[in-house]
Amino acid sequence: MKLVSSTMRFSFLLLWTTTMLIGVNSDLASDRAALVALRAAVGGRSRLWNLSSSPCTWTGVNCSGNRVVELRMPGMGLSGQLPIAIGNLTQLQTLSLRFNALSGPIPSDFPKLTSLRNLYLQGNGFSGEIPEFLFTLPNLIRLNLADNNFTGSIPESVNNMTRLGTLYLENNHLSGSIPDIRLPTLVQFNVSFNQLNGSIPEGLSKQPKTAFQGNVLCGKPLVSCAGTESSGSKLSGGAIAGIVVGSVIAFLLILVLLICLCRRKGGKKTESRDIAPAKQAEVEIPREKAIEEGNNRSNGLPGVVGNNKSNGLSGVAKKDAKSNGSKSLLFFGKAAKVFDLDDLLRASAEVLGKGTFGTTYKATLEMGMAVAVKRLKDVTVPEKEIEEKMAVVGAMDHENLVPLRACYFSGDEKLLVYDYMPMGSLSALLHGNRGAGRTPLNWDTRWGIALGAAKGIAYLHSKGPIISHGNIKSSNILLATSYEARVSDFGLAQLASPSSAPTRVDGYRAPEVTDVRKVSQKADVYSFGILLLELLTGKAPTHALLNEEGVDLPRWVQSVVREEWTAEVFDLELLRDPNVEEAMVQLLQLAIDCTAQYPDKRPSMAEVTSQIEQLGRSSSGKETSQVHGVADD
Repeated sequence: MKLVSSTMRFSFLLLWTTTMLIGVNSDLASDRAALVALRAAVGGRSRLWNLSSSPCTWTGVNCSGNRVVELRMPGMGLSGQLPIAIGNLTQLQTLSLRFNALSGPIPSDFPKLTSLRNLYLQGNGFSGEIPEFLFTLPNLIRLNLADNNFTGSIPESVNNMTRLGTLYLENNHLSGSIPDIRLPTLVQFNVSFNQLNGSIPEGLSKQPKTAFQGNVLCGKPLVSCAGTESSGSKLSGGAIAGIVVGSVIAFLLILVLLICLCRRKGGKKTESRDIAPAKQAEVEIPREKAIEEGNNRSNGLPGVVGNNKSNGLSGVAKKDAKSNGSKSLLFFGKAAKVFDLDDLLRASAEVLGKGTFGTTYKATLEMGMAVAVKRLKDVTVPEKEIEEKMAVVGAMDHENLVPLRACYFSGDEKLLVYDYMPMGSLSALLHGNRGAGRTPLNWDTRWGIALGAAKGIAYLHSKGPIISHGNIKSSNILLATSYEARVSDFGLAQLASPSSAPTRVDGYRAPEVTDVRKVSQKADVYSFGILLLELLTGKAPTHALLNEEGVDLPRWVQSVVREEWTAEVFDLELLRDPNVEEAMVQLLQLAIDCTAQYPDKRPSMAEVTSQIEQLGRSSSGKETSQVHGVADD
């Protein structure tokens, strides 16, 4: 009897094991069949899948427990419509098909993806209404349907998604009003550039303005709906007539004024080559529209083109120079002295921008050579001390610094002459034009800029433990013709008076800095870390750009990384190349290290430069592995 009992137990165990193995293989076989159907329908790089091997070894496919849990195929040339098969991937947690050429509706079997947490379909051509069944997925945390052709309204059932943290619907053709979304978990939301109208629900009033632009919406954070309605409803016929009459009178007055100005200008002599004092030129660029110094007119930025040109550099400087014959340009370095003060003052001038320490001009000499001239303001340091400090700056010689060629000091006039950088600033490159005609900045370009800037700052730090830049920001990273980074404005922070201390660089300033004239090297490292975050995210730090709301980059990045959806932070232009994601994540970690709260926790600029160089070697010329466990965006 004991032998029979043992035999029966063994047989039962064998049967149970066989059943489990068949079940496991059956589940993976179902996942495999769904992937093969996808491959047949959309092609692209899925054609490279080796069908004779396990699907868990295929590019973009990740498995756990012998089931497919992640399918990541961003920018892999997929086209056509998704088949009704993906729903069979019942254990799928992340689906990323962003930046392909997929079209048509979202398949009706998606409700079977009950384990799905992350769905990234942005940058395709999906069309039709957003299906309500998407909002029945109980575990969905991040949903990105941006940059598609979806129409219709936003479903009310979005409130069913109690775990939803990200909802991106921008750049579609959605219409109607925004439903009353009240999801306490919702952190990231964007419906910009659709055809939405009406008021913004109170539950979304704390989202940034950029989340709603490009629609006909009102209410916080935009203009008040009440104010809009009252202004439209209370205009009587008499009021409208008054407005029309007033407009006509204003037009006639402006016309008369223009005629008088033209006649006055025509009566002036034209022999003089001098412009009015530089202060007059500054008035032409309203301060609220001026971009930080270094931004170039070729970037199409406000206050740089058109009427900012003049016939000479500075009537004020020329007057001072004539009154003191001993004054002349003080040259630095070994470059040939091919021009003198008179040549400089006769040069045609064009305002490039305003910055912390003054106004910068592009001065084109009669010989055709162009230089950048900074006219300092609010400098209370004695002239002799300025000359000593500028002599130290002029002695700095490195390929990633904008060299100081000469200076001129006389009375209240203080001019610094630099090499002219034709490509403008990194700030202009990142934020100046985000429209349809923009050329995307890829990883290689951004990595090269980061490395060049790091080398320039590391060189400054190598000249002594107390030497720092003091004002590192994207508008002070200028670019040569091939996008080589050149660090500018070094050595000027020590000239600032307390009353003119920079107030618009808070987003770059280390927390321990209380006096901008005394910035340590570790504080420079913090500012450079913010610069790296700006390069990676495409976002401007708080107060870095005039008339724009920035973000607290370190806090925002930390909050995203803490939730383990790291790829959410990267600029969409970087995510077009999936082969550099690992290098991007490593550079992001370096930026986080640089922005550590305590100075002694931050690396040195020499260490930062070395790590950036290593990243370039690891990602150059070969495909880096996909970073597992990091969510796509």
